[in-house]
Amino acid sequence: MEQYEPDRLSPAQVAAVRRGPRTGRAFLTRRSLLRSGAGGVLAAGGLGTLSACGIPPAGKARGGVPAEDHSAKEKKLAFSNWTEYMDVDDSGRRHPTLAAFTRRTGIEVEYTEDINDNNEFFGKIKPQLAAGQDTGRDLIVLTDWLAARLIRLGWVQKLDPANLPHAFANLSPQFREPDWDPGRAYSYPWQGISTVIAYNRKALDGVEVTSVSDLLDNARLKGRVGLLTEMRDTVGMTLLDMDKDPGRFTDDDYDAAVARLQRAVDKGQIRRFTGNDYTSDLSKGDFAACLAWAGDVVQLKADNPDVDFLVPDSGYITSSDNLLVPNKARHKTNAERLIDYYYEPRAAAELAAYINYVCPVDGVREELAKIDPDAADNPLILPDQAMQAKSRAFRSLSPTEETAYETKFAKLTGA
Repeated sequence: MEQYEPDRLSPAQVAAVRRGPRTGRAFLTRRSLLRSGAGGVLAAGGLGTLSACGIPPAGKARGGVPAEDHSAKEKKLAFSNWTEYMDVDDSGRRHPTLAAFTRRTGIEVEYTEDINDNNEFFGKIKPQLAAGQDTGRDLIVLTDWLAARLIRLGWVQKLDPANLPHAFANLSPQFREPDWDPGRAYSYPWQGISTVIAYNRKALDGVEVTSVSDLLDNARLKGRVGLLTEMRDTVGMTLLDMDKDPGRFTDDDYDAAVARLQRAVDKGQIRRFTGNDYTSDLSKGDFAACLAWAGDVVQLKADNPDVDFLVPDSGYITSSDNLLVPNKARHKTNAERLIDYYYEPRAAAELAAYINYVCPVDGVREELAKIDPDAADNPLILPDQAMQAKSRAFRSLSPTEETAYETKFAKLTGA
């Protein structure tokens, strides 16, 4: 039988899956877990072997398999999400936006925070999806690389635009055309994730940092720079600094970026590569500057006035977590109504005020300002047009590319 992926992961792929120590607050832990499976690597319990034995190879299937929709008769839906990825109000009441959705529509939401890692969760639902069975879930949230894989496999359903008027109208332009789901036929973003440069003003001690070049080349920062163990972010930001598009780069471009990073490593410029535990190094000043995820920086700035961020003129990397309806879901229309609800400005604002990631909903600023004026003015939560224009996504990788790129990156980081 022709195998799509090998039975065993390469050492580099295993290292990629394990990256991201579980430290910090709950939502910071969720960040490191999110990144731990990045780039399309599927670990034990994940995709495993896809062969001609009843499971279509990725790239040869498109379009999910609908089931009979029971939404009209069964006013409910099952929603699986990551931990600490839903709003809580000031009194500690959990998930008020879900409660408001139920009051308006009569649809009861069985909300479960049972996604702790992309690979682990995929292992839970893969047997049912591969067998063409109901997973017991009507709506799931997956990071872009895994969302892309499920779409290629034909394991998620095409969404009905008639049920998504707010989503269609209010989706931020920077999230409209991912190469893995053009036009958002199968998915809508739950939240966006931006990679920026963070710095500790006190630790910089007057050193000017404006670009990735400064991180890699400024001798006054030697041994006080942090880069991310997530390949797409570190290499993607380096490609941008080299005036290469992360959405269109070649093998030679990738090799040139890795070589540039290797020179910085060899001369002792890089203190270390980290998961989200850079937050501690940055706060303490062990890192004068580093690559960072915007959701973390929002929280760090609130706790430490010395911490701030910048977006290089060359641009920054954006990825996303995405809402999808798996094959054979019993309540597809109800799930689409919930997706659309979170693209209404009021509901989106309540969610953004708690989560602090990039809100993918246009027109939310006025509502968010009523809840949290600081959040409404924060470009890490609501990117303005200038920041949106600098946003770039790392292109989708083939399995062959993924293996080769992770192997080279693992050698660079010492993983």
